[in-house]
Amino acid sequence: MTLLPDIQLWERELLARVPISMAPPLRRVNSYVLRGEEGITIIDPGPRTDETIGEWQAAWKELGISSRDITQIVLTHHHPDHYGLAGYLQEITGAMVHMSPRAYEETRLMWGTDSRMHEALPELFRRHGMPESWCGQLPGHLHSFVAQVTPAPEVTFLREGEPIWMGGRAWLPIETAGHAPGHLSFYDAVQKMMVCGDAVLPQISPNISFLPGSDPQPLRSFLDSLVKLNGYEVATAYPGHRNPFDYFAERIRLLLEHHEERLLRIEGLLRERPQTAFDVCAALFGTELGIHQMRFAMSETLAHLVELVRQGRAEEQSPGDGGGEVIRFAPVK
Repeated sequence: MTLLPDIQLWERELLARVPISMAPPLRRVNSYVLRGEEGITIIDPGPRTDETIGEWQAAWKELGISSRDITQIVLTHHHPDHYGLAGYLQEITGAMVHMSPRAYEETRLMWGTDSRMHEALPELFRRHGMPESWCGQLPGHLHSFVAQVTPAPEVTFLREGEPIWMGGRAWLPIETAGHAPGHLSFYDAVQKMMVCGDAVLPQISPNISFLPGSDPQPLRSFLDSLVKLNGYEVATAYPGHRNPFDYFAERIRLLLEHHEERLLRIEGLLRERPQTAFDVCAALFGTELGIHQMRFAMSETLAHLVELVRQGRAEEQSPGDGGGEVIRFAPVK
């Protein structure tokens, strides 16, 4: 099967966007291949599966490059659909792998040898009202990602404000958070291009997850990051999913509005009665979801509830304080 209809070629420097397979509902992650005097750079190679390895072999053939041409692999963030193949590709190419120090910390939190996320996340969700029928699925679900991120790469750190040379030009790393701690976007001030990973997506809202041991205020971090990114003049944005787009500032405005609307809706639900995070999650997203989407839905609900508490628009009722056996949220009296 040829990949040529899916590979989109642009100018000489930004050589190609290569859609790589991933699990539903998104189904594809955008990897970017840049060619310059420094060699070939791959941004976000996708998750490691037999299918994606085959897709890269086909893509290299069609683009007329070989594995030895690849000199660096650059990662916007730590999620498996972006980070996963980095270690495998490093083994076969010898390329350096670059990511932010904070994003690297998150790989250890999620999949490091000392990770306890498979215990901590179900326990967090139980405290917030999620039934055992869901919580019991989480350890196996989380473990299923290990194969997609193995082997772990040896990482060289990128830091905000220190340009990286890709595609024959200097790109400025911009660090943001909310969707993923330590997320890096890359800005070319000459052409006003932004490779923005999942920091800003067209059509869909990036997931904002509250996770144990990670960012304690992920929605606040995300909203602040949108304001930060809006300070750059962007003619074309190259996102981690869906198509490149030319309405970067407008999309940021819509995302800010979307999250304020969701906060208002949750406030309305809490005025009906004190509710657990799972109660709110079910009202917002329903329960006809697979475990992957339910994990995202519950984590995003918690992120919004935590932000309402931070803003003084809601309060947390702990067990023993009138909240019953689980944590509930209520309007501030």
